[in-house]
Amino acid sequence: MKKLLALLLAMVMVLGLAACGKKADTTPPADDQTQTDTQTPETPEEPAAGGEITLWTYPIGDWGKEDKVKAITDAFTADTGISVKVEYLAYADGDDKVNSAITAKNAPDLIMEGPERLVTNWGDKGYLVDLSDMFDDTDKSEINEAAMAACTHSNGSVYEYPLVITAHCMAINLDAFKEAGADGFLNLEKHTWTTRDFINAVEALYDHFQAPVGAVYCKGQGGDQGTRALVNNLYGGTFATAEHDKYTWDDPNNIKALEQLKSMPGISFDASLEGGDEIKVFYQGILKMAFCWNIAQQLNPNQADTGAGKTANGEEIVFMGFPADGGSPALQGGIWGFGIFDNGDQARIDDAKTFIKWMCDSEHTVDAVKTANYFAARSSAEGTDLSGIWADNEIMNEYQVLMPYLGDYYQVTKGWAGARTEWWTMLQKVGEGADIAETVATYAQNANNAAAG
Repeated sequence: MKKLLALLLAMVMVLGLAACGKKADTTPPADDQTQTDTQTPETPEEPAAGGEITLWTYPIGDWGKEDKVKAITDAFTADTGISVKVEYLAYADGDDKVNSAITAKNAPDLIMEGPERLVTNWGDKGYLVDLSDMFDDTDKSEINEAAMAACTHSNGSVYEYPLVITAHCMAINLDAFKEAGADGFLNLEKHTWTTRDFINAVEALYDHFQAPVGAVYCKGQGGDQGTRALVNNLYGGTFATAEHDKYTWDDPNNIKALEQLKSMPGISFDASLEGGDEIKVFYQGILKMAFCWNIAQQLNPNQADTGAGKTANGEEIVFMGFPADGGSPALQGGIWGFGIFDNGDQARIDDAKTFIKWMCDSEHTVDAVKTANYFAARSSAEGTDLSGIWADNEIMNEYQVLMPYLGDYYQVTKGWAGARTEWWTMLQKVGEGADIAETVATYAQNANNAAAG
């Protein structure tokens, strides 16, 4: 009898070991899981075991904060069974880390940043997966057109799936405008104005305060998106071709704009200021308008924690689109989303696509967007309306009026870093009194020569 019990015990142990050695199911759960007859109805079904993917993210809003990211990736893991290992990059050395990982064939599965890195750099070099198959006609109709264009390479491949966007703008001191009788030149409902309105407002402000009210800052490249948007919008000039293969800021309309700005006593060309400096002077109430502005500044001007939308003196700040001939500006913006490195493992690529779909096109997109503290790159996601995503934040909700004005994302043009230097150097020469048409032509050609080389 003892021998029989021992034999039965040995058989049970062998069967138990075999069960423990069984390979885990790595198939992600289906969208519609049904119970089998052997399941207990009262027991919630667990998601199928998934794989592990890696995400490297630059500090895009709270996507750079571990506690915020962990909350949303934990929710993703609970929903899909796919775990996510996250590494947080800094702009100071993030590119070097990514490039080193590529060289060592140890790139992450997912990377979060913008088109200048994902499309023009790593995508262009063939390191990223083409995500074209993730967009159907509905997706393309819901995603902001400018964002979709920026995420698409000239070869037709899509190397970034956009999650959030923002638009850079300018700001005005509304109290100062009212004091000078210039507030009538503003469309405060749409936050827009025409070129003629801008010229009239600057004249009124200068006559009243007898000092420059706005500055074309050109100490360096900091905040240079503001000066480019100002010049490009005044008379409808362009900065680069639609194909992003050449710089076009020798456009006659840009020359006309610079001539107009240089002729206005209320506008100075100031080589002692860059964008951050201009914001400080505006915040102090010295300048009455700022050309370097965005939603972060509107929420907390000068990062001073002294009240949203207020100067240091408590005067009201109103964000505005740049003045445009027809009243509808083309704003430079930021676009951020996800790309997938092609590491040769289709299962990991599929899991990474599941991650992107969950974050960018599902009921969870609201949380992913709010983690970034920007604005949704699409109007809706799988039936979830995203238009009211910031209904609980008055300033964020109002700022959304600028999103339809998002213009060409020309930062993906080749030779971008060199072009930025040529731009602010050109502005310095114009401020010094050099011939405008000749100076613009020279520095635009310098930019194109560097891009071609």
